[in-house]
Amino acid sequence: MKTPFEFINPGKLIDDDLELFLVKKTQADPIKKYSPSYEFEMRHTKTSECMGCIRLRIASARTLQYPGHIGYEVNEEYRGHRYAARSCYLLRSLALDHGLKALWLTVDPKNIPSRKTCEIIGAQYVETVRIPKNHEMYEHGARYRCRYRLDVKK
Repeated sequence: MKTPFEFINPGKLIDDDLELFLVKKTQADPIKKYSPSYEFEMRHTKTSECMGCIRLRIASARTLQYPGHIGYEVNEEYRGHRYAARSCYLLRSLALDHGLKALWLTVDPKNIPSRKTCEIIGAQYVETVRIPKNHEMYEHGARYRCRYRLDVKK
C-alpha cells in the first residue's frame, strides 16, 4: 500500500487585502489520475468575503501537462484587482516546500485575462497543446491549453 501524501501547513498566506484560506486538502486518486492538491479560498482580509478560489496540485509537470499545477477562478465582481496573480505569488513558498522548482499553468487560449495573469506573474509561454479525446478535460469541453512555465524562487 502506498503511503499517503504528506501535506504541509501553509501558514498565513496574506498580501494586503487578500488572504488565501485553506479549505480542502485532497489525496491523490490514481484511478481518476488526480494529484494531491490544496484548495484555498481567496478572501478579503477585512470582510472575510470569498473572492474566488485557487488550487495547487503537487505532481510532476508531465502528470499535470493539461490541468497544470495551479488552477484559479476569481468571482466576477472581484476581477481586475490581480487577485489571481497575487494568489499565485503567495503559493510559491508552499510549492518550493514540496520540492517544485517550476509551476505550470494551463489556460484556454481564448481566456485573455488568464493569459495576462500568467504574463503578470512572469510565467513564460511554452506551447499550446491539444487535449486528447480520452482526457477528462476534453469531456468537459476543453480542446486546447496554452502552457506557461513559472520558475519558483523564494
